This record gives sequence, structure tokens and C-alpha cells, in this order.
Amino acid sequence: MSTTANVTVDAGLSEKQAHILEFLRENADTQTYFKSRLIGEELGLSAKEVGTNMTAIAEGDFDVDVEKWGYSSATTWKVTT
Repeated sequence: MSTTANVTVDAGLSEKQAHILEFLRENADTQTYFKSRLIGEELGLSAKEVGTNMTAIAEGDFDVDVEKWGYSSATTWKVTT
């Protein structure tokens, strides 16, 4: 079973949410603010898909904290580990 599948089963996340969470885990050490549009470009999702799925991550209990931060040109998310 892949890491994404484990996250999906264990945390109750959808496949897209697990994929976004993994992206944040891999990149949060080098970057604190992420735009939905740019996450979407990296993962092959629309900015709207990212924003919709980030809510579940922000509300969940994970090893990263996600907070909606700004709305200029795309929603910006503040991510801390």
C-alpha cells in the first residue's frame, strides 16, 4: 500500500486531500505561504479544487497547521510544521 493510501485510510482524507497534505509536508520546511493556484499547478489540480480540499486539512489534526491567510490573485495558505 502506498503512503498516500495509508494517509487516506488512517486520516479519513480523500485521495486529493492526502496528495495535497503530502505536498505540504514535503515543502513546508522551505516555504511558509502557498497559493492555491501554485499548489494546483504542481499537483495537476485547479485552484478551486485545492481550496476546497485544503479546508479538510486545515480543520483536521495533522502534523502541519494550515490557516487561510489571504485572497490576492489566489487564496494564500499559511503552513507551519
